[in-house]
Amino acid sequence: MSKFALAIHGGAGTILKSTMTPEKEAAYTLALSDALKAGEAVLKSGGAALDAVEKAIVSLENNPLFNAGRGAVFTNDGKNELDAAIMNGRDLTAGAVAGVRNVVNPISLARAVMEQSEHVLLAGAGAEAFAKSIGAEFADDAYFFTQQRFDQLQQALQTGAVMMDHTDEKKFGTVGAVALDVHGNLAAGTSTGGMTNKKFNRVGDSPIIGAGTYANNNTCAISCTGHGEFFIRAVVAYDISCLMEYKGLSLREACNVVVMDKLVKLGGEGGLIAVDKNGNIELPFNSEGMYRGKITSDTDLFTAIYK
Repeated sequence: MSKFALAIHGGAGTILKSTMTPEKEAAYTLALSDALKAGEAVLKSGGAALDAVEKAIVSLENNPLFNAGRGAVFTNDGKNELDAAIMNGRDLTAGAVAGVRNVVNPISLARAVMEQSEHVLLAGAGAEAFAKSIGAEFADDAYFFTQQRFDQLQQALQTGAVMMDHTDEKKFGTVGAVALDVHGNLAAGTSTGGMTNKKFNRVGDSPIIGAGTYANNNTCAISCTGHGEFFIRAVVAYDISCLMEYKGLSLREACNVVVMDKLVKLGGEGGLIAVDKNGNIELPFNSEGMYRGKITSDTDLFTAIYK
């Protein structure tokens, strides 16, 4: 059998062991493992990278620990606005949604945009109308509510801060997955609730192809997490693919240039997960921590949170 590889992330930022309880750490580790196993089951049976990416992200969206789907952060007016994107490295098809509300699995809706519409990116009310037209699953506001996220909003409203989980802590809880299947196809997906206290229907890098999400069978598949504005400006996901394609850099070299040098110079904090066409995986980040995990056809399941 040819090689398969899968990597996931559950967000990057100021994630410190000193502020994490053993129970919470165990819960995050279990959630990452569950998502990896969901994707691995697809790849092990010879399934498509695209299916593995969607399954892994659905698992993370359904877990209230992460800022995507259930458990997404609150906007300034107390709503959950969800963004997601998915891309197929085989033919560069892609689908994305931005600012959707009450959609249980935005990643599946993004895939539907790719496969059942002639578009790449749908936003807001229009994306929700499309979701209804294809029978996507919706849930009421209560399904998405978590006390921790609501408390974070109250704190942010008092301080006027955007995206701060605590006054001294930045957390970007976006989720994502990248995969290589046994047929040699790559895929990437990303899903997020964006920033706590965001206003004006702000959209980050996650649903923007080339910024937060990108896959190309000739190079790599990438899913980013971090301060989205910087990832958009640096076109992070596509930049890594370009450095490989045009300059002949390895996946590791390209990731280091973009995450540890270019982004740092801009002031962009965060990280990404990456897999290349040979199944090499990189999980670089320039923040204190990143919820992450990986598994391949010839290596055991691995999860980590801190540096």
